[in-house]
Amino acid sequence: MVTLDDVRAIASRLPRSYEALVGGRVKFRVGRIVYLSFSKDQSVMGFAFPKEEREFLIGGSPDKFMHPGRSDMRYHWVLTRLSALDEQEMQELVEDAWRMVVPRSVAAAYLSGMEADPGHDADHDPGG
Repeated sequence: MVTLDDVRAIASRLPRSYEALVGGRVKFRVGRIVYLSFSKDQSVMGFAFPKEEREFLIGGSPDKFMHPGRSDMRYHWVLTRLSALDEQEMQELVEDAWRMVVPRSVAAAYLSGMEADPGHDADHDPGG
């Protein structure tokens, strides 16, 4: 089972990403844009995701993914149950959400740095 601490380990190393506590809820931002948000009990993670692909994602795994609340349907946003994710899937969701909110040049520099590190597995980095 994935926890907030597992997500924090990934999100905290992403360029320009920082953690904020808003209304008792943990959120990760780039600038003022939120790309990850957690329920107060930390069991559900909201994440930036292309809204045109949202129905496909949710329909393919309704046990993992959920629609955001009605007021958030206009945003590029999906919810997931952390208990349904493995670490690799969580890492991909976090990094993809982050890529949606940073300049392309920042994402490209980060990804090229990962590829330049021969000890880094781009699909899975258990060492952080």
